[in-house]
Amino acid sequence: MKILVTGAAGFIGSQLCERLLQMDGIDVIGIDGLINPTLNQTKQRNLRVLLQNPRFQLYQSDLREADLEKLLDGVQVVYHLAAMPGVRTSWGPDFQAYVEHNIIATQKLLEAARKSLLQKFIYISTSSVYGEKVGKVTENVTPAPLSPYGVSKLTGEYLCKVYQASYGIPIVILRYFTVYGPRQRSDMAFHRFIKGILHHEPIKIFGDGNQTRDFTFIGDCIAGTTAALHADGLIGETINIGGRERASILEVISIIEDLLCEKAILEFSEQLKGEPRDTCADITKAQTLLKYNPATTLKEGLEQQINDIRLFDKELFDLNHFVQHQ
Repeated sequence: MKILVTGAAGFIGSQLCERLLQMDGIDVIGIDGLINPTLNQTKQRNLRVLLQNPRFQLYQSDLREADLEKLLDGVQVVYHLAAMPGVRTSWGPDFQAYVEHNIIATQKLLEAARKSLLQKFIYISTSSVYGEKVGKVTENVTPAPLSPYGVSKLTGEYLCKVYQASYGIPIVILRYFTVYGPRQRSDMAFHRFIKGILHHEPIKIFGDGNQTRDFTFIGDCIAGTTAALHADGLIGETINIGGRERASILEVISIIEDLLCEKAILEFSEQLKGEPRDTCADITKAQTLLKYNPATTLKEGLEQQINDIRLFDKELFDLNHFVQHQ
């Protein structure tokens, strides 16, 4: 089986590719535009293991410009993860990038996919499409995103549904809830918290810190995502991929403090526009259709992320030391 993964060099995409390649009889084509130069070192690290595997091919290309029909030749399944992330940066003129990478690129991929014989087109969406909800959120509630980012991802969902209805593309939508763990991007909250405490630097907290999230460990997220590959009865379904534990931002920081035996320096600032107060996933459908069972506790997951950040910092230090002495 040949699988195309967009966003293959990213935090989630690279680990999805690795897990797929652990399965027998699967070849993976990865595509990534590497559109953010500040993440190049991180993405090169993410790709390190993949590039050593003969069953993996990487195409460095913007989805809007790639020859997608050629890339999809012989592909049975598409995992579409490539997107411009982030709520904070989706306001104002920067929204144009979200339109280009989250909407137009998705439409171009769907156009190419309708000419292919796919078994599944798995679109990766986000809990940001829900907006502010109370209690556990099921997939059948009406989406009401609070940010331009959420609007762009929901638009991608609607495009998928339109192409399924008109051209029979076998769409499956997975909505991720706040994924964390090793390789998380440096701009994401847990990474910022850990680095701040490790380096004794102030950590900016937006709002009062009591807002809660359903945090999903990367390993659990990948398990649910790969389960969608062979599971039956998924076409046309939208499925939440949530975590084992819900916690507030301050509770997360307290766990990190305990793990590092260090105190955080907190700086509180205004609540961000576009962020819901609380998120909580109802994962009943994932449990039924994907046999999904998130197993990693928040403390265990944070410990793994801390170890990964320490390792990455050491790699960068060793590299810089080597360069300085050449």
